[in-house]
Amino acid sequence: MIEVKDLSFSYRGRKRIFSDFSMQLGGGIVCGLLGRNGTGKSTLLNLIAGLLTPSAGCVEFGGVNTRLRRCDVLSGMFFVSEEFSLPEVKLSAFVDCNAPFYPKFSRDDMKSYLDAFELDSNVSLAGLSMGQRKKVLLSFAFATNVGLLLMDEPTNGLDIPCKGQFRRALSMYMSDERSVIISTHQVMDVDNLLDHVLVLGNNAVLLNETLARISSLVSVVSCGQVPGDAFYSQPSPVGYYAVVPRKDDSETDINIELLFNAVISSPALTEYIKKGGK
Repeated sequence: MIEVKDLSFSYRGRKRIFSDFSMQLGGGIVCGLLGRNGTGKSTLLNLIAGLLTPSAGCVEFGGVNTRLRRCDVLSGMFFVSEEFSLPEVKLSAFVDCNAPFYPKFSRDDMKSYLDAFELDSNVSLAGLSMGQRKKVLLSFAFATNVGLLLMDEPTNGLDIPCKGQFRRALSMYMSDERSVIISTHQVMDVDNLLDHVLVLGNNAVLLNETLARISSLVSVVSCGQVPGDAFYSQPSPVGYYAVVPRKDDSETDINIELLFNAVISSPALTEYIKKGGK
């Protein structure tokens, strides 16, 4: 669905963020886009959405360069940016103005998502807090029913109950025909919904795999002493958590935060996964 080809990009007067950068993502996934600050997560989302122009290379969505800003391509994706603004109008006026750009937009779905976020569909955007505005934008984004939903720190500004509402709304949206890419530092807010992880670092893709494949190759164990074959370990309340090669067929939950720490700390782990456990 998404192919990044030999991409180079830098902001004016700043260090180059991407240079000859390439990657692919398939469809029907909920992907966590992870990386340290400054690795280009938000920039990559903006490039995928066609909002930035690379100095070389391109991003293709469905085989079309997104920077061409073709209507048929843009109507199939929606970008929830971390920083956003909404006009101070009635929600109904906002929907009337923006819904026609998305052929699969559903007013019934919009109502369902607003209900999930405990918002009134007759609300005026002018009187809402930032957290409430975020919930309105998320409700509209889900109701577009686009094939590609890009989200940059979607749970920022949401309190703890609202984060639970977000997870329920995202679960309602998910289907085999749609892909969601979520860039976040708040991994615990979405880790139970992810089925794919993309980890960026040093102008490279450190990991681009399904969680099913990762869990078939490595396990997370709680132990009193770090195993000798551990790729990575960190202290736990009862000793250590360690990422080790999988030795049996038992299923192991993969802690996304622990996996991220392991990936950026252990090149041996990423090579092990990329080579299928060899």
